[in-house]
Amino acid sequence: MISIVVPLYNEESNVELIYSRLISSSSSWKESFELIFVDDGSYDNTLLLLKALAESDKRIKIIKFSRNFGHQPAITAGLKMVRGDAAVIIDGDLQDPPEQIYRLIEKWKEGYHVVYGIRKNRKESWYKRSAYNLFYRLLKMVSEIDIPLDSGDFCLIDKRVVNVLNFELTEYNRFVRGLRAYAGFRQIGIAYKRDSRAAGEAKYTFKKLVKLAFDGLLDFSTFPLRIATYLGFFIAFSSFLVGAFFILNRLFDIEIWGYSPSETPGIVSLGVGVFFLGGLVLIILGVIGEYIGRMYIEVKRRPPYIIEEVFKEKEINH
Repeated sequence: MISIVVPLYNEESNVELIYSRLISSSSSWKESFELIFVDDGSYDNTLLLLKALAESDKRIKIIKFSRNFGHQPAITAGLKMVRGDAAVIIDGDLQDPPEQIYRLIEKWKEGYHVVYGIRKNRKESWYKRSAYNLFYRLLKMVSEIDIPLDSGDFCLIDKRVVNVLNFELTEYNRFVRGLRAYAGFRQIGIAYKRDSRAAGEAKYTFKKLVKLAFDGLLDFSTFPLRIATYLGFFIAFSSFLVGAFFILNRLFDIEIWGYSPSETPGIVSLGVGVFFLGGLVLIILGVIGEYIGRMYIEVKRRPPYIIEEVFKEKEINH
């Protein structure tokens, strides 16, 4: 059996559409399946529409969060509920076409434990495409594990890997595609054309995208911390050269741009140096603070989400 995990947040305009496309494309899977919809604290009619669908389809399970916890926690909650031999993660905005799921299943049957989608021809604004391209390449450059380029959350995960994500990789800040790569096993990517959003507005705001980027960069790399060491050596060496230059310049009173050292007391260069080093120190402290803050959150061991209710077929009909 295949478990389809669909995180939703205020997707009332897409609920019936994604359900109908999942059902229509299921004939190509030739496998039994269940649908796990995760309502991430929606305040529109998403939950009501899901309940209406579940009344006529016993394969539907609905998880309702007590509030909006975010996309990655919603995926995590869905994976905790899977009963199938493999789980497929797909977003509710239909940018990842359900008609491609059969390709994931075919590769899984060939023996791969993780089959992830590689996004091609994203139908989004140029600046958003540029930001995504920069993020994925920066992540691959600094990450200590091999996270595939342009791979999103759309994927199939074997139950064995699902168990690893659920019971062994239990950190609070979840970056599922990074955890998926960290888990290892046999993995392969398939290219597909990513569509534009079917209806409604994008739920990943700029702030949420920045947070996701930080989660990916900081959770899977200590390179930002090493930057402090590199910058320290660079500035120390540069300062030595600049200091030697100014000493020689003062000794021989060499005129530069019409001014000699005796005519320029050096306040400007001193002020620029102080402000530069002060800003650099603050940046380094900020990076260190990000890591310490994540350690603080992990130590508290708060759950990444809180489930208000789980609706199954029997509970919905009564």
